[in-house]
Amino acid sequence: MPAPERLPAPGVTGQGDMREHGRGHMEELLARGELTVVGRIREASNAVLLCTVTYDGVSADCVYKPVKGERPLWDFPDGNLAQREVAAYLVSEATGWGLVPATVLRDGPYGEGMVQQWIESRRPQEGSPQEELLALVEGEEAGEGWKPVAFADVGEGRTALLVHADDPRLRRLAVLDAVINNGDRKGGHLLPAPDGRIYAIDHGVTFHTEDKLRTLLWGWAGEPLTDEARQALAVLTAELAEGAPLATRLAELITEPELAAVRARVAHLLRTGKHPQPSGQWPAIPWPPV
Repeated sequence: MPAPERLPAPGVTGQGDMREHGRGHMEELLARGELTVVGRIREASNAVLLCTVTYDGVSADCVYKPVKGERPLWDFPDGNLAQREVAAYLVSEATGWGLVPATVLRDGPYGEGMVQQWIESRRPQEGSPQEELLALVEGEEAGEGWKPVAFADVGEGRTALLVHADDPRLRRLAVLDAVINNGDRKGGHLLPAPDGRIYAIDHGVTFHTEDKLRTLLWGWAGEPLTDEARQALAVLTAELAEGAPLATRLAELITEPELAAVRARVAHLLRTGKHPQPSGQWPAIPWPPV
């Protein structure tokens, strides 16, 4: 199911609008506000509840994923996907790219779970084109402005080339996914916003010690990292050092071997100076891709 789009601005009402105060205030709202369940997203693989959160006269829509609603996975310990979603948000914030909506871990109506800012789906203004990040094209060339990913079976014995936009915003996300070892970067997790930003959601399958990177953003595989990416990775190196605030917080969310693996992946990216390539030991493309 294509994931709902989430933006920082819509869905926040009341005095002292959180839009005026930044992510820290949104985190406070999510962490301390009163949660009220208003519905369930039934198509999701785990329990995903749409809620409102209210604190100090301010309300916002959010997503609540209780740990009790997580389906067991053969390759991840039970009951900690919510922690991994929060960890992914913290790493994203440390890069300065702000790719993940504000996310916290807290108690809720059905126990502990992840609570994340809801981004309301909005159509572009009338007359403006719908932004495309992924496409299927005929032939063997991606075309200008696109990066090739893989050939896809489109039925009746026909194939098409899956491509993604050659977009610096997606390129940042590709680097983040390599750092957190994202095993499920589907197309529906890429959220273009009318304000020009791109957000990403659904980071429960991350931070494994083994290489499990599965993504639709392979277009830069083997290419040199940008200067911006190297600078962000250098910042992460410092933030992941023993005793640093990010490292201390991550140690509460993931295991010590997983934290060591994060440090190793950052160091490897800086040492090679290149985007990673598929390992060949794990499916490179998530299924379903959307």
